[in-house]
Amino acid sequence: MTTANKITVGRILMIPGFIYLLLRHREEGADWLRWSALMCFALVAVLDGVDGYVARRYQQRSELGAVLDPLADKLLLVSALILLSLDKSYLGTLPRWFNFVVISRDALVVLGLGVVQLTVGKVAVRPRMTGKIATVLQMALVIWTLLRWPEEGQWWIAVAAAGFTLVSGTQYLSDGTTQLSASPASGPKPGQ
Repeated sequence: MTTANKITVGRILMIPGFIYLLLRHREEGADWLRWSALMCFALVAVLDGVDGYVARRYQQRSELGAVLDPLADKLLLVSALILLSLDKSYLGTLPRWFNFVVISRDALVVLGLGVVQLTVGKVAVRPRMTGKIATVLQMALVIWTLLRWPEEGQWWIAVAAAGFTLVSGTQYLSDGTTQLSASPASGPKPGQ
């Protein structure tokens, strides 16, 4: 376990605390719960950058980290997006179309990874800048909502985040198609 991986595991372990605080705030409306959930979310988001920096700076990139880091991001963001899109909240709600875009893209990427893994035997995932920008914008959207800032700004961040999410999804689809096309397992069987 590298230091970067330990930070990522710490991020994953903090996500249930964020969920608990946000659920309690939804029930009770106490402002300290909203601020606590915001601080927890922000800390996990900042640690995302820290573990990436540590991995690059100290050559601690690993296959485990390549799986855990995006998993931590997705667990944090999907839980936040779902909780913030529910009705009856002391917070503003996120647009449901936005959740549909993000969750559909993530589901398709996971499905594609599974298909490539089963067909090719190994998946080569190449992180893209558009995916990183999409993640940052999604995190900014959650923070904006938790801060209760104006809904007009929230809408523009959601549109930008959705755009980058769709572009990154298209890029991952293209990468997966390329890997499948290059594999002998994708072609016709000899003698048929």
